[in-house]
Amino acid sequence: MGTQPDIAALSFEEALRALEDVVRRLESGEAPLDESIELYARGDRLRAHCQARLDAAQARIEAIVADRDGKATGTRPFDETAA
Repeated sequence: MGTQPDIAALSFEEALRALEDVVRRLESGEAPLDESIELYARGDRLRAHCQARLDAAQARIEAIVADRDGKATGTRPFDETAA
């Protein structure tokens, strides 16, 4: 399978491309069994990495808080319920 970059060092986009490559290889059915098992394990680690990156991004999203006139008065965390 060659030398592959450390998953933790990959950006979301790089990890997603790598995951798509893994899926393509697995779906082709051309990889021997042992390599398929390694690909599956790498794919699972890539999926978890992508999910963690998405979760971190969502945590940083902020919603704009508006006053009665509709003017922005500040920000609040995305998942915070409106008061």
